[in-house]
Formats: sequence, structure tokens, C-alpha cells
Amino acid sequence: MLALARLALVLVFLMALASPVALAQGPAAVAIAAEIGGGLNGTTKLTLTLSKSVEARAFVMERPDRVVIDLAEVNFQLGPETGRKREGLVASFRYGLFAPGRSRIVVDLAHPATVAKIETVTRAKDGAVLLSIEFQRAERDAFRRAAVASDPAPAARKDASVPEAADKRPLIMIDAGHGGTDPGAIASTGIFEKDIVFGFARALASRLESSGRYRVRMTRDRDVFVPLSERVRLAREANADLFVSIHADSISSAPQVRGATIYTGSERATDSESAKLADRENKADAAAGTETKAAPPEVADILQELTLRETRGFSSGFAKGLMAHLSPVIEMSPKPHREAGFVVLRSPDVPSVLVELGYLSSKRDLDLLQSETWRAEVTGGMAKAVDAFFGNRTSLTRPEPPKRSAAVAPVSP
Repeated sequence: MLALARLALVLVFLMALASPVALAQGPAAVAIAAEIGGGLNGTTKLTLTLSKSVEARAFVMERPDRVVIDLAEVNFQLGPETGRKREGLVASFRYGLFAPGRSRIVVDLAHPATVAKIETVTRAKDGAVLLSIEFQRAERDAFRRAAVASDPAPAARKDASVPEAADKRPLIMIDAGHGGTDPGAIASTGIFEKDIVFGFARALASRLESSGRYRVRMTRDRDVFVPLSERVRLAREANADLFVSIHADSISSAPQVRGATIYTGSERATDSESAKLADRENKADAAAGTETKAAPPEVADILQELTLRETRGFSSGFAKGLMAHLSPVIEMSPKPHREAGFVVLRSPDVPSVLVELGYLSSKRDLDLLQSETWRAEVTGGMAKAVDAFFGNRTSLTRPEPPKRSAAVAPVSP
């Protein structure tokens, strides 16, 4: 068996603060430099050079095979190409804020490997802290046992505050896709989907709030990972009246494909392309080093089944209105309204849509997605669709959802 080379990835600290006291009060800062050393023992070492000591724990997960490293919140200062090159046991790795106060590094493995040891050493010459995680090549059975034995701590739960009883304005939940350790699609220029859609989501939220007609919340207010089921839970517990998830697709093999598509939830996808996209998006939790929790049964009795059907009817109605208001200001795909089984569209009592704004693989779409003028026009069209949707509420006569039993309790993260 061909031995794998030993890799040392040294993440070098760049000091941004002169005061040691102030530095100790904030998150450790990290920047990167890579060093590759020889070795024939089937190991790969990841070394983080930090400004101060942080507690870290690592565990392995199967399907896909990966090592997850959790540590205290770290101020990553890394280049856009960091983690994309395969070296030794490391196929690639990604990093980011996983939850308030917690950062995460997810290492995709080129071969099953266990965590051999974690060491922390203070370098004498400059006092920098070296945190090393060493991976040891393992056979499939040993790796599977290690994955089963791993018991990662659950992500911090972000509770939605109780909605203001006196404020009867509709509540819109804006969901910026991906985030933190999950970058989403990546353009050839190195731009992440998570950053583009977050900027758009904030612009949309600001546009809706400025009208004074709505209360607006976001599932994430910074570059942080939020599990898919948590996004659904936040909307339901806040009693949101509408959920809008913002994404941007990519098809590297077909750069000529462009245009926006609006999706609503369904157990059966409209077409194979929609099914594949939903499958990719539903793997976001795995990409961030966690697993999607199975949602409780949505349908427990006839009343709840009717609620689900009515909710999907409202979702479809909003999607059609959205399509009509966006068509004049944005290029739409050949099939602009589709259905698929997206996890974030599974709320039984909150009308929900997922909007793919365009394709990062299309140069034209990518240019538009980064245009302030284009963003203002599109958010304006979406705001008009929201106005039309809630302006027709008297004719829609949306019923109050039934009290949620254990079968339809808010989804846990």
C-alpha cells in the first residue's frame, strides 16, 4: 500500500492588536501558511498557530468521511484558496463561525482516518500557541467504530423571542442560505454563495422594514452556520407569516445556464434537476459537520393535513406573484416556478419559498449578483410581491394554525 505523505498546515497568527490584555479578551486571530514535510507513516498533521490558547475537540463523522474540529470562537484571517488543495489524508477543509462563541473546521478526508492526538504547545521564541491535530490513516471498520463513538455537542440553540402581542404587522422571516463553515456554491473567482446571498438578504430585509408595513427577522445576522431544521424552527416559533430563503446556484459544466428560479415545497420534485438541487441543499448540515435532524411527522390528523395543504397553497400563490413581479427586473429561468423537497420549505404552517437568484457559474449572473443597482431593482420587485400577497389577505382568509401537538412541535436543531 502506497504510503501517504505527511502534511503540516501551519496557520500563522497575524497580530492585529498591540495590547496583550485587549487581545486576551477577544477571539484568537488566525492566518495561514502551508508547509509540507516528508513522512511515511500515513499521518497528516494540521497545526494552528494562535494568539492564545483555545480549547479544541475533534471527532470523526462518516458518509461523507470527515474530521470535525470544534474550538472557541476564532477570528479567521485566511486567503480565499485556503483548504481547497488536497494533501495527504486531507482532501479539503473549510472553516467558519459555527455558533455564537464557537468556530469549526471541517476536514474532508481522502481516506478514512482517526484523530491520533491533539497537542498544545507554547512556542518559546514568541509565545505563540501551537495547536496540532494529527490524523492517522484507518481501515473502514475502525473508522466506523470511531464515528459511532463520537458524541459531538449539540449546536447552541438560538431561541426566537416572543413576538410582540400588540404589533399585528405581518412577520417576514428572511433566510440567507448557507453560512459559517458551509460556503455554499463557489464561483470561479472565489466568491462564496453564502456572502452574496447574505448581502442580498440584508438588503431585502432593509427594503421591507423601510416600508413600515412589516416586522422582519433573519435566520442569521452574520456569517454563522445555522442548521436547516433550526431555520424552520425559528420561523415557526416566531409565528412568521412568510418565509423567504435566498440562494444562488452553480453549474460549472454549463456556464451558459442563467436566470432565477422560485421553489416551493413538495414531496415530489417537479423534475430531476430540481430533485438534485434539493438533495445538494439538504446536505448543507453534513458540509458543516453536523447532521440534519429528522423532522417530526407533519401530518397527525385531518385538521393538520388541511393546514399543510392550505399552507402549500399560500406558498404557491406567493411564488406566482413573486414570479410576476420579478420577471420585469430579472432574467428568469425557462421553468421559473418549480417544486422539490427542500428541508427549509417543510414548515406545515408558514408559507415558504426558496429563491435561487441566479448562477454563480454564469459570468453575466455573477456580475449582476454583485451589482448594487441590480440588487435594488430585484429587492424592489420582491417587496411589491410581498405587498400584493398581504394586500390580498382578506381574500386569502388564511386560517389560524391548529395548536401544535407533539407530532408537529417546533423542529429541534
